[in-house]
Amino acid sequence: MKKIIIIIYISFFYSLTYADESLIFYVEAALKNNPKLNAERKNLKAIQEDINISKSEFLPSITISGSQTSSESSNRTSDTGSKLNDINLNTETKQISIDQKIFDGFQNYNSVKKSKLEEEKAKFKLKNMEQEIIFETASALYDLIFYTKNQNYNILNVDLFERQVETDKARLQKGEINLNDLAQSESSLAGANAELIKAETNLLNAKTNFEKITRLSVPEETNLNSKIKLNLPANLNDALKAADDKNPDLMIAKINSLISEKELNIEKAKLSPKATLNYTKSENDDFSSSINSVDTESVKATLSWPLIKGGKNFSTIKKFIYKKDQNALLYNEAENNNKTLTTNAWSNYQSSEGILLATEAQLKAAEIANEGITQEYDSGNTRTTLELIQSRTLLLEARISNAEAERNFTISQLKLLSQIGELTIKSLKTL
Repeated sequence: MKKIIIIIYISFFYSLTYADESLIFYVEAALKNNPKLNAERKNLKAIQEDINISKSEFLPSITISGSQTSSESSNRTSDTGSKLNDINLNTETKQISIDQKIFDGFQNYNSVKKSKLEEEKAKFKLKNMEQEIIFETASALYDLIFYTKNQNYNILNVDLFERQVETDKARLQKGEINLNDLAQSESSLAGANAELIKAETNLLNAKTNFEKITRLSVPEETNLNSKIKLNLPANLNDALKAADDKNPDLMIAKINSLISEKELNIEKAKLSPKATLNYTKSENDDFSSSINSVDTESVKATLSWPLIKGGKNFSTIKKFIYKKDQNALLYNEAENNNKTLTTNAWSNYQSSEGILLATEAQLKAAEIANEGITQEYDSGNTRTTLELIQSRTLLLEARISNAEAERNFTISQLKLLSQIGELTIKSLKTL
């Protein structure tokens, strides 16, 4: 029996050095294959082009045009009724026009600032989605590890109860135990088989979820180390400060507030005077006419000032004032939520660590107790079948609780990193 336990533990903790590499492998695969993330990357590239579009408004626009006209005048007569000669006229026109905005009430300036803010917002949205995928992938992997351990522990438990039933049958024939003791062993075996079925179902669900998230097949061997250590804040104050600076949701709310300010400035600029400058040069070539060619150059300065558009601009300004106030309130709410979520993530991390230490002590005590009770039972001492069953049940529960605590402690660390905006592939590589 001790040999079986040793073999199981060796299978659990074999190849620990490959744990981090496996986690990074699956995270990188998920980041590469996720269609939503790839779509968000394309969205970022599209928004970056908006900056160039906004900047182009500061530059002159050049237009080149050309035309060719051919006309024929026939059946012409003079005032006296005499017939005149037919006229053929061919005209070619070439023109270049350059327009330059001189002043637009800082509308273009605010448009560029808004486009840059939109780019920053898109980067944080991309970062937020990357963090979600990393967290989901890591959670799916550590769920797979936990439920694999859970199934193995239950297989071991069924094996032990099968051996106990066989042993008790032999002891019954010798008169060392009675039928009640055998019935207790058989009942415990039936219960262990039922728990094994549950464990197999949970593992199947974990495998399905793992393949859904990573879009990869479940590894044949899941002998990975569930204990990892990440670079986490030293205390709650450090966590709160990091979250204030890097939490993607908070940063997006802040940028939305700044964007609404630029949108308001753009609408105000539409009521400002506008000044433009135009330079045009044209060449006209006429064939079969008295004037052979004409070259024309002109410079035109235009000043306009929109005063009234039926109240549309003033209503639009009010609209963006309300929108600015709305985003300021949402940013304030995001600050409060960020503080609450960071505090909760830190508390969960601390409590998960405490629970892990407690389950380790519980497991150690259960192993010692079970070993002693098993030896006493096998030697025909005063230990009853019920005591042995209770001991093995407590050991199984302790093993599962410890494995679950390891999983929860790992997830709590990843959740805290995600909350403070530092859950990246680089942070995983520093394990």
